[in-house]
Amino acid sequence: MRYFIGNWKMFGVPNSIGILNKINNFVRKDKNNKKYQAIFTPPFTLLESFSKYFTKKAIKIGAQNCYHKDIFSSNTGAISSYMIKNVGAKYVIIGHSDNRFEGDTNQILKSKVAYSLKNNLKVIFCIGENKKEKRKNLTSNILKNQISKVIERKFNQNNLILAYEPIWSIGTGKVPSEKELIRTIKLIKKTLKKIFGTKKIPKVLYGGSVDSKSIKVFKKINELDGFLIGGASKSSKNFIDIIKNYYR
Repeated sequence: MRYFIGNWKMFGVPNSIGILNKINNFVRKDKNNKKYQAIFTPPFTLLESFSKYFTKKAIKIGAQNCYHKDIFSSNTGAISSYMIKNVGAKYVIIGHSDNRFEGDTNQILKSKVAYSLKNNLKVIFCIGENKKEKRKNLTSNILKNQISKVIERKFNQNNLILAYEPIWSIGTGKVPSEKELIRTIKLIKKTLKKIFGTKKIPKVLYGGSVDSKSIKVFKKINELDGFLIGGASKSSKNFIDIIKNYYR
């Protein structure tokens, strides 16, 4: 099973559901639709309405983040994984570089992952190095640290997906070379095998300047289990073209 996950970030109003309707109709009729799952994470303002609308449809809905405490708290503006689950969402992104930049530590991220899994959400856990870290050849150390400080063997790996998003690639049009990406994905999977002590490990995705052109290169990399897609997911045509070009 491959994953094509659209992260809308700060984008979307109620009538933006038309974008997802077009994608849902495509996926429903696509001859390859048994091979992949399309998922979208709209902003919190659309989470309940979109989750209810797309129940039992071809695409699934998730949240872009959650708070690190469970159920309810007195933290203004906070939304817990319990609340996300109760509006019908199935997935949640945790550890995106935007949120790490805003102060999410490994301890906070571990709490977010643990509570999300407790509430039966499927977690998309993001990791990635910045440009400075890459220049210093610290990618391996950074990724192993980001994984090992948050992911524990007791976590339900069936509800866990990892997304490698090199920060230097997001929105820049620059992507890792094929050789570089294969090496990095193998490193991530090796780290996960060590944590879980089994050959069966969570799926590993790539995110960072994924579009209908770059997907032609990424599809050659068998180690990848799917993609976390930013800007291109805001257009039904662009997102559909990514899927078409992947299976073409």
